[in-house]
This record gives sequence, structure tokens and C-alpha cells, in this order.
Amino acid sequence: MKKSTLLLFFLQLILVFPLSAQSDNPDFFRSIGKIYVVVAVIMAVFLGILLFLIYLDRKVTKLENQIKENE
Repeated sequence: MKKSTLLLFFLQLILVFPLSAQSDNPDFFRSIGKIYVVVAVIMAVFLGILLFLIYLDRKVTKLENQIKENE
């Protein structure tokens, strides 16, 4: 019984609240000039993820080479 009410609550959060939070103007961020801030933050996050993946790949490659040398 509690799982179904919890599920209904989360469905309400996902479906109903975003519909009520929409503004009348679809270009709201563009009209106030904040779209560039949003794009810059998204680009910074993706750049950070990309750099982390490159760093991680180099580290794993180095460890693989060490394992091959020890065998």
C-alpha cells in the first residue's frame, strides 16, 4: 500500500510540477539574456567530464602496460 502511494507521489512530482512551472514565453532565458549562462555551464560540465575521461583512460592504459610487463 505504501509503495503505490510513494509511486503516485513521485509521478506527481515528475509530471505535474514541471507543467505548472512553465512560463508563458518559451524564450524566457533568451529574453533576459541568461541563455548564454546556461550554455556556458553546460559546456563547462561536459568539458570537465571529457577531461576526466581522458585522464582516466591514460591512467588505465598505464596500469594495463604495467600488468603486461609483469607477466
